[in-house]
Amino acid sequence: MANHQKDFLFVLIKSLSKSEKRQFKIFASRLETSSNTKFIELFNILDKSEVYDEKLILKNGIIKKVQLSNLKSYLYKQILVSIRLNIPSQNIRYQLREQIDFASILYNKGLYKQSLKLLDKTKIQALENDEKYMAFEIVEFEKLIESQYITRSIQGRADELVIQAKELNYKNTISSKLSNLSLQLYGIMLKTGYVKSDEDQQYIDSYFHKHIAKFDESKFGFREKYWFYNANLWHSFLVQDFLGSYKYAYKWVTLFYDNPNMIYLNPVFFLKGNHYLLESLFMLKYKSKFKKYLLKLEETIQDPRFPVNDNIASLSFLYLYNNKLNYHILEGTFEESEYLIPEVLDKIKLHSEHLDEHHEMMFYYKIACIYFGTEKYAESIYYLEKIINNKNLTMREDLMCFARLLYLIEHYEMGKDFNLESQLKSTYKFLLKMNDMHEVQKEIIRFMKNLNSFYPSDIKKEFIKMRERFIELEKNTYEKRAFLYLDIISWLESKIENRKIADIIREKAKLNNR
Repeated sequence: MANHQKDFLFVLIKSLSKSEKRQFKIFASRLETSSNTKFIELFNILDKSEVYDEKLILKNGIIKKVQLSNLKSYLYKQILVSIRLNIPSQNIRYQLREQIDFASILYNKGLYKQSLKLLDKTKIQALENDEKYMAFEIVEFEKLIESQYITRSIQGRADELVIQAKELNYKNTISSKLSNLSLQLYGIMLKTGYVKSDEDQQYIDSYFHKHIAKFDESKFGFREKYWFYNANLWHSFLVQDFLGSYKYAYKWVTLFYDNPNMIYLNPVFFLKGNHYLLESLFMLKYKSKFKKYLLKLEETIQDPRFPVNDNIASLSFLYLYNNKLNYHILEGTFEESEYLIPEVLDKIKLHSEHLDEHHEMMFYYKIACIYFGTEKYAESIYYLEKIINNKNLTMREDLMCFARLLYLIEHYEMGKDFNLESQLKSTYKFLLKMNDMHEVQKEIIRFMKNLNSFYPSDIKKEFIKMRERFIELEKNTYEKRAFLYLDIISWLESKIENRKIADIIREKAKLNNR
C-alpha cells in the first residue's frame, strides 16, 4: 500500500535512486557553508531510517529542535538543485528552460543581441517540439528587449513579433479551454460517476456541446488535438458511449504514433491514452484489437528511447499489467494468467510510493476475479477482503460494491451459506449508504437472498429465469457496464449447464471474433 508519510523531506530522500544519492553527496561536498556538515549528517540519518522519527534526529545531537525546520528546508532545496543539475540532456523542456535562463543572464549583462540570437534559436526548437507556452514566453521576452529601442533591429521585426504573439496566444488559449473542459468532465466523473438516467445524459450532453462547439478542429496543432480528443473521451465515458470512447482514444494514440517524437517528450500522456484505448476495447470486448494494442504498448515501453523515471516506471507497470490481467479475463484464460499474480504483487511493493490506494485495490479485484475463474474461492476471498475491509470511502464505489457481490457468490459456491443472510444485509446497507443501487445489484441481492428458500429441484429453473432477467438488463445502456465488473450471466450459465465458468467465458470469447 502507498506510503502515507507526511514529512516531505523524508519522502523525497526515500525516492532517490542510488545514483541520485551519490550525485547529491558529490554536489554537497562542494558546498562550503557553515551548515555543510549538519545538512549532510541529516541527509545520512534520514537515508538510513525506515520511518521519519524527529526524536531520533534530535538524539544524534547534530542540531537543536528550533533549528531543525530551517535545516530541513535547506536540505530539501539542495537535493532538488542536485537533481536539477543532473537531469538527462535529452529532456527537451529542461533544455529550453536552460536556454531561456542563459538568455536572461546575457540580457542582464547588457548583451542584447546575443540574448536575442539565443532566444530566436530556442523559440524555433520550442515550436518544433510543440512547446507553445514556452515559445510564447520567449516571444514576450523578445518583445521586452525590442521595446527598449536599443537593438536597432531590422524593419518589420516588431510586426513579426506581434503576429507570433497573437498566434501563440490564440493556440494556447484553445489548449487551456480544452484542458479545462477535460478536467471539469473528469471532476463530474469523480463526483457523480457515470450517467444513470436519460436526465443525467441530457445534462452532460448539453454541458459538453455548449463548450466544445466553439472550436474548429481543422486549425488544431498537436497539443490542441490532444486536449480535444481528451475532452471528447471523457464525455464518451461519462455517458457510457464505449464506441465513442474507443473512437477518441484511438485518435489520441494514433496522434502520438504519427508524431513519435511526442511519445518520448510526453510519455505520461502517451501511456494514459493507451490505457483508455485498451479500457474501451475491453468494454467493447474487441479482443483482437485489444491484444494488438497491448503488444504495441509493451514494445514501445521496452524501446530504449522511451524515458525512464520513477513516475513513468510506475505508470507503465499500472497500465501494462492492469491490461494484461484484463486480456486474460476477456479471453477466459484464467489458469494461464496465474503466473502474473506474483509478478503483480512484487511490483505493487516496488511501486508502493507511487500507487494510490484505488489502483492497488483494483489489482486485488482483478486477482480475485482470476482466482474465481479457476474456482480457487478461498484465494479469491482473501483479496476481496482486502478491498471490503478497506475503510477509505474515497475509493471508487463501484469497485467496493462489486467486490462485496462477488464475495457473496463465492461464499455460496463454497457452501458457506450459514451466515449468508447477515452478509446480504451488510452488503445491502453498504449499497444504500454508497447510493449506488443499480438494478443489476438489486437483482443479484434479491436472487442470492432467495437461493436458500428454493427447493433443490427448482434451483436450475430459478437460475434460468435469472439468466433471462440479466440478459434483458445487459441491453440497458445504464446497466451494461456492471456486467464488465462481474460476469453474472456466465456464472448463471455455468450453474445451469454444470460447467466451469472459465469454459463458458472462453467459449464465448472464441465465438466473438472481434
